[in-house]
Amino acid sequence: MKQKILSAATLVLLVVLVALPLVFIVLQAVFPQFSAGSFAHAFSGVSALLAEPQLPDMLGGTLQIALGVALVSALIGFPLGVARGLFSLPFPRLWDLLFLIPFLTPPYIAALSWMLVLQRRGYLEQLTGIDLNDLLFSKTGIVLVMALNIFPVVYFAVSRSLLASGQRLSLVARVHGASAWRAFWHITLPMVSPALAAGMLLAFTLAIEEFGVPAALGTRSGVVMLTTGIEKKLADWPVDLSGASLLSVVLVAIALCAWWLQRTLTGKKEVTSITGKPTENCGAEPGLLAIPMVILMTVVGLLAVVLPGASMALSGVLLTLSGGVKLDNMTGSHYAALFSQQGDALLASGTSLSLALGAACVTGLVGLLASWLVVVQKIKGRAVIDALSLIPAALPGIVVGVGLILLWNRAFWPISPYNSWVILLLSYCCLLLPWPVRYIGSALRQLGGNLESAARVHGASPFQALRFIVLPLVFPALLAAMLMVFAIASRELVTSLLLAPAGMQTVSVFIWRQFEQGAVGQGMAMATLTLVTGLILMLTALGIMQRGGRGER
Repeated sequence: MKQKILSAATLVLLVVLVALPLVFIVLQAVFPQFSAGSFAHAFSGVSALLAEPQLPDMLGGTLQIALGVALVSALIGFPLGVARGLFSLPFPRLWDLLFLIPFLTPPYIAALSWMLVLQRRGYLEQLTGIDLNDLLFSKTGIVLVMALNIFPVVYFAVSRSLLASGQRLSLVARVHGASAWRAFWHITLPMVSPALAAGMLLAFTLAIEEFGVPAALGTRSGVVMLTTGIEKKLADWPVDLSGASLLSVVLVAIALCAWWLQRTLTGKKEVTSITGKPTENCGAEPGLLAIPMVILMTVVGLLAVVLPGASMALSGVLLTLSGGVKLDNMTGSHYAALFSQQGDALLASGTSLSLALGAACVTGLVGLLASWLVVVQKIKGRAVIDALSLIPAALPGIVVGVGLILLWNRAFWPISPYNSWVILLLSYCCLLLPWPVRYIGSALRQLGGNLESAARVHGASPFQALRFIVLPLVFPALLAAMLMVFAIASRELVTSLLLAPAGMQTVSVFIWRQFEQGAVGQGMAMATLTLVTGLILMLTALGIMQRGGRGER
């Protein structure tokens, strides 16, 4: 009986968090007057959308930038991942940590940091006289900024694939007379190609849904994307809900096509161990190649981590940007202002931390129940629960925001979370639900079904087996996923900008508003604290996962 209640409750939560916002987006896209309660003139908004002058620019800009980001991410991440996975480099964990930082840095903060470095009279021109303003505010600049933020998905995909598969097959080829290049081309590259394709397509998906970078850099370069087009239709008067919904459907279609292509290319390809015994892949000695490899990794680390990080930290301690990088222009007043009772920073921090904690708890609970029902209980209809819990991975944040507006901004609801902090909590839970589902599902698959079956044989109910057997064993993965959700939710931007009630600010909205108001120092001081906090939480999550993995072995 309890199992049925849990199944029904989980399904209801997934419907509210994921299915209903999507349904309302589709209904608004099909029926332009749906927000007014009318189902008349079905599909009439399509012709208006096709006639929109900016549609080709938005669609073309989205695809061009996303493809460019995927390609540049592969050009950066693939050689670094091969070097990390095949060779025994000095300080290997240091490189992993270094390349984890760009992925933890919110893209909009990275874009704002690069603006301060490369714009006219920026830090680069002040220190060297070099002006790269025109490069930054162009399609090429947007692609480079986004790729330097996203390339770690390719790096970690390739390096982890190589570390897992090892070099046994390529060594066998070398023993039989193949050259190092021939063994790599015919053995190693085909084995790592699914991981490379998955990383590139993930980079593509992350790029098409990005809002902060094109919003920060695209205005001055004339570059428009679907995400900025959707935001404009919702922000400018008169609000165009039908147009925003149609653009959201287009964006979701592109994202789903990318995910479908990824599964098509990688879903039927597996790399297996032929020995049956796991061995530690220590990597080959690189010899003289170690020098160029370390130089390459150092250069990428400087560009992706050190320069934007230094720009962020430096901007937080400069009294005025126009005063230049001088000792007499240094101040701690921006950090002092953040903790001042008269400022909004403490309130924004408290709001973000509270919402992030709530999102971590809700997604952790829903993710645990959904994974348990799908992986362990294998209930009827588990495919629906599995699909609903993973669909948000392909949903851009701005689409989730549009769906929640359409769903909850209705007169017929007796009680609505719209225009309250609850709507932000719902958006974070929807966006970040796949994290706990993936981590907990993976941990449950490693456990097998013997322990719970033994508990059931000795009279335990499914709920008791979940509480006393399954939960303690998967708790490290659950806690790690919740920490990741907390870290990401605490600095989420796009849905916060769309859904935050009047007078409420989150950390991301506070930083964005500070730049809009010209208070760059306070914005970057807050961004620095946000990055440090997120890094600490992510390292904590990784440490918990590693200890959990050692405990299982």
